[in-house]
Amino acid sequence: MTAAIDHQVTDADLAVAFRSGDVPVLATPRVLALCEEATVAAIAGHLEDGTTTVGMRVQLDHLAPTGVGSTVTAEATVDKVEGRRLTFTVAAADERGAIAAGRVIRVVVDIDRFLEKISQ
Repeated sequence: MTAAIDHQVTDADLAVAFRSGDVPVLATPRVLALCEEATVAAIAGHLEDGTTTVGMRVQLDHLAPTGVGSTVTAEATVDKVEGRRLTFTVAAADERGAIAAGRVIRVVVDIDRFLEKISQ
């Protein structure tokens, strides 16, 4: 299972907008969000009704800067399924090449039971 998503970088995606840095480049938290979006897309249609996945662990190396107007492609591939844990390899690239690489672990949860935890 694999998926790729494309995103054109805008001012709203920059480190200064995310308050994660002082330079006008794609923010690391935004790169991570794009990679997580790709993980969700990779398993779309493969989960039982009433379930979803939530993020558990992230390892991400942000390798190169990306500016406004560039198109970023984030890709995710399921590497391993261990019970409820799904391990993904993720990568992101712009027109110049690789900008990020890493791994994401997501856990399958029952939506209703998971949401009950926030009201306790």
